[in-house]
Amino acid sequence: MSLKTGVQQVFINKLKLINFRNYSSLDIMLNDKLNIFIGNNAQGKTNIIESIYLTGFGKSFRTNKDKELIKTSNDMAYVKIQGKKRYSEFSIELRLWNNKNKEIKTNGISLTKLSELLGNISLVIFSPEDLRLIKGGPSERRRFIDREISHINKKYYYNIMSYNKVLFQRNNLLKNISYNRKLLNTIDIWNEKLIEYGCEVILKRIEFINRLNVLSRLMHRKITEGRENLEVKYLSNIKVNNKATYDEIYESFKTKLQAKIENDIKRGFTTIGPHKDDLGIYIDDADIRIFGSQGQQRTAALSLKLSEIEIIKGEIGEYPILLLDDVMSELDINRQKFLIKSLKNVQTFITITEIPELMAPLVKEGSIFKISKGNVIKYREK
Repeated sequence: MSLKTGVQQVFINKLKLINFRNYSSLDIMLNDKLNIFIGNNAQGKTNIIESIYLTGFGKSFRTNKDKELIKTSNDMAYVKIQGKKRYSEFSIELRLWNNKNKEIKTNGISLTKLSELLGNISLVIFSPEDLRLIKGGPSERRRFIDREISHINKKYYYNIMSYNKVLFQRNNLLKNISYNRKLLNTIDIWNEKLIEYGCEVILKRIEFINRLNVLSRLMHRKITEGRENLEVKYLSNIKVNNKATYDEIYESFKTKLQAKIENDIKRGFTTIGPHKDDLGIYIDDADIRIFGSQGQQRTAALSLKLSEIEIIKGEIGEYPILLLDDVMSELDINRQKFLIKSLKNVQTFITITEIPELMAPLVKEGSIFKISKGNVIKYREK
């Protein structure tokens, strides 16, 4: 579907589940604009969102264990989506097993690596857990950065995975050096690889966060009607700025790593590198994690998530699909209004316990699904 801007809209028109979470069997047609899943808590609404997320990332946003996605007393779960992308149709299907690795197919062709799935369909998810992006620890923010960049850049995914493998090997070596100092002679091999992959990771993170900063600042000013200024910074523990080159990052990383070698041996792990970096989030120069109100933190989280849509659109020329899992109840009226206005041109999936009056105009163009104990009934409000 081509839009006036020249940007393409991607949408899913069919979802099929077998033995996924609390769904024995589900086969539904979807709306290319808005799909609302309404019901009480613990009925299976988030499971729908989770299944769609799974087709984009190959893993859940709620658990690292595929076994937990399989309905109790079953050995396999199946998820399939079909849809349209640019000028062609597509399908993605996954089989999750209790005792062997998952199977993934795109357009009927089996994939051998999870990285081959990334980028086939673009998704942005916003759930109450995303408030951890502001209030949680650095690992939550690093996970956000790595997930979003990997989704639009397969080279980054390769580099971050390679970095983590080298980091694991270096940490094992550090533990062994404390018992056998002769092993210190081999540390340079791992240092070189760690720096090589680490520089690529840091360089791409800086580029991504620079773009995120510009877009989220504009988004935040719109939501707050110009009353607040949001700033997002990459906080690197090897002390590089947001204009650093590969060579500058390399030299700084190498120097810091060498300076910390005895400390790393003593502690048994690597204390310097992108695996220790963070994302700084500020409103009017004040750290929002410390000084921000709950409302400001939620506005900042909303600004960051909506900025993802713009980054993906600019990067690949497609509007991503938006997954909103029970976030309306977390936002006040003004933030709800802004979010609803942002849904134009984006296929959206919303889980909710009741439909706000604000959404009434949108409902006319969308589909409503009532969910109760893993059963889905499609209906429209009068």
